[in-house]
Amino acid sequence: MSERILEINDLHVSFDISAGEVQAVRGVDFYLNKGETLAIVGESGSGKSVTTKAITKLFQGDTGRIKKGSIKFLGEDLTQKTEKELIKLRGKDISMIFQDPMTSLNPTMKIGKQVMEPLMKHRNYSKSEAKKRALEILNLVGLPHAEQRFNAYPHQFSGGQRQRIVIATALACEPKILIADEPTTALDVTMQAQILDLMKSLQKKIETSIIFITHDLGVVANVADRVAIMYGGQMVETGEVDEIFYDPKHPYTWGLLSSMPDLETGADTELLAIPGTPPDLLHPPKGDAFAERSPYALEIDFKQMPPWFKVSPTHFVRSWLLDSRAPHVEPPEMVRKRLRTMPNNYTQPKQVERVSFDGE
Repeated sequence: MSERILEINDLHVSFDISAGEVQAVRGVDFYLNKGETLAIVGESGSGKSVTTKAITKLFQGDTGRIKKGSIKFLGEDLTQKTEKELIKLRGKDISMIFQDPMTSLNPTMKIGKQVMEPLMKHRNYSKSEAKKRALEILNLVGLPHAEQRFNAYPHQFSGGQRQRIVIATALACEPKILIADEPTTALDVTMQAQILDLMKSLQKKIETSIIFITHDLGVVANVADRVAIMYGGQMVETGEVDEIFYDPKHPYTWGLLSSMPDLETGADTELLAIPGTPPDLLHPPKGDAFAERSPYALEIDFKQMPPWFKVSPTHFVRSWLLDSRAPHVEPPEMVRKRLRTMPNNYTQPKQVERVSFDGE
């Protein structure tokens, strides 16, 4: 069995604003194994970023708070750590890459110094040792002419190069967990592919575990080992990447897959859009958060939150459609088409059981 490096159980995160309490994360459970990449996928406002920022309480201002739940990193509950203790973890054991590299880099500081900073702070390197290691990591991430440009400023680099510098800074101390929050969204398609390939190769060299946040399922197929689908502040489906792509069970996952083009999608093919808007988490729904937007919603979906159902040892789904009493529902044609391309083990009927989710 793989070594469990992170385990989150029943996490609730709220933000107190003038209009009331925004329940941004509501009962999230997931785990991360050593050396693997977990992708968290969902629309804007689904709670992806808030969930990962909660790991080290990286909230802006004083409005965000963890109401309930545990976040165990190597067996220690981070929700019980003080701010001083968390500062020692940030950048050393758990690092984060944000979406826009220009907001992550200090525009007034030379890039070499920014890569050196975590090494001097967390590893107690001398200036000469930090510079040597900073140059090594900048070359490792493929920054052209790293030595000659060591004293350049962020605005003197392209967007893709700035993202490489951000990655170098995040990986300088060889963290055990790297959280990448939509790290390729601000880049063009060619540069996206290069950055994703870079992250995969660096992961093998440094042996770090990655949580990759994205709204793009196309990106997920290239980087993830496992996928967690998030909606309305909750996880609704989690499984290995092939299980999510070729045997999805939740209507929201069907909607995401149906709205994603592939190589066989012609110019005249109409991609499906998910109707409606995400729920207002100031007043979260009582039952299934996706019920209002789902054409497959059952009466119980509006009254009671569905439990977890176990499809396989690695595949869990939170949908009343998997209950033995529910009517049989076929996924949309675009999802069925994907299923037809798969080996028989994905199309055979499975024994689904209702479980109390424990991340196993």
